[in-house]
Amino acid sequence: MTPHRSARCAPQQPRRRTLLGRLGTLAAAALGLAAAPAAFAQAADYPSRPIKLIVPFAPGGSTDMVARLLADKMTAVLGKAVVVDNKGGAGGSLGADAIAKSTPDGYTIGMATVSTHGSNPAIYAKLPYDAVKDFAPITNVMSVPSVFVVHPSVPAKTMKEFVALAKASPGKYTFASPGNGSLGHANIANFMDLSGIELMHIPYKGAGQAVNDALAGVVNSMTDNLPSTLPHVKGGKLRPLAVLALKRSPVLPDVPTYTELGYPDMGDGGWFGLVAPAGTPAPIIAKLNEAAHKAMKMPDYVEKMHSISGEPMANTPEQFARQIDAAIARYKRVAQKANIRLD
Repeated sequence: MTPHRSARCAPQQPRRRTLLGRLGTLAAAALGLAAAPAAFAQAADYPSRPIKLIVPFAPGGSTDMVARLLADKMTAVLGKAVVVDNKGGAGGSLGADAIAKSTPDGYTIGMATVSTHGSNPAIYAKLPYDAVKDFAPITNVMSVPSVFVVHPSVPAKTMKEFVALAKASPGKYTFASPGNGSLGHANIANFMDLSGIELMHIPYKGAGQAVNDALAGVVNSMTDNLPSTLPHVKGGKLRPLAVLALKRSPVLPDVPTYTELGYPDMGDGGWFGLVAPAGTPAPIIAKLNEAAHKAMKMPDYVEKMHSISGEPMANTPEQFARQIDAAIARYKRVAQKANIRLD
């Protein structure tokens, strides 16, 4: 009889486990439902104090310019100060890490760029942050072209002529970058692969030094964000051969894009966007997205963006997330082909 009773009792154990599992699922769902009103209540009161906007680069650069203008306009929209906090270093990695490790309550947000959320994750073996998992995208803010320039002493008036010169003398012509593994390095490495040319890489400790030596003719060429290079181009000190953007820049209408020149795999240029730490409540992300979009529609914001060769770019958090994924994938291909990998 004992075995018979055991046989009768055995089926009840799976039922008991199933019941416990369902109770656990219901409990988890209940917790989620309980948390949802709290998140919406938090968003309703948000913001109740100033918001810190971390810029992962030093003051005065393109990212800083965009952040300060956006912060000013978002302050007007939200009714609370949006305060810029510069945390430069390690190609933007230090600041990006500070954003990722902040409390996810909406009171610390940051600027993401194609460097911090594109080339860096592809090139650096040991980043202190995960560009996808550690952030909640809010919106892209602005697209900005970069421009490939040569010193006027280089006997090439077009990119076709420059490619011909470089092919005729592999390794003779040099290009400057802000450092090994920088976005400027990755972009020209990509172009060398696509065009079949070989340039000598001269890395510097920052864009400022690279630009100075390009202006002096110490190096033959470089690529840089158009806003910071434009004054030198307008002054005739550097000659533009191509822009990395979806379309030609209104401030350089005669300079073709890489796609027009037959190199569509160069990508679509740089961008600046807003991110928050992962785990920031969705209603707060939505509120920040709305505030940023309102700021980007202000006429003086648009005018200022155009003056530095940028285009306002407003999208959803989901669309911005896809842009980040695409940038990482593109630069992973570049890094593998060019063997660019840094510890």
